[in-house]
Amino acid sequence: MHQGCDGSFGGGAGVVDKLRMMGYSGMAMPVETRLVCEGCGTSFQMKTMEDRCPQCGMVYGVTPCHAHDPRSIQAAGIGY
Repeated sequence: MHQGCDGSFGGGAGVVDKLRMMGYSGMAMPVETRLVCEGCGTSFQMKTMEDRCPQCGMVYGVTPCHAHDPRSIQAAGIGY
């Protein structure tokens, strides 16, 4: 069932799973966001709803409904 913008996905892996299921992984962020990777500390630009750290491969995701809020970006795991 589609949970809309109020849905809870159980953490970063759940967010990324939802993005992949809905076909939103490659969707461009409304505004690219600079992140500091939780895995290795590398700073990089998140350009799509699902993106990964170029240094260690930590995967990050954010739903389109919450892409305007950098605090909503969640780590799913290295190589997820």
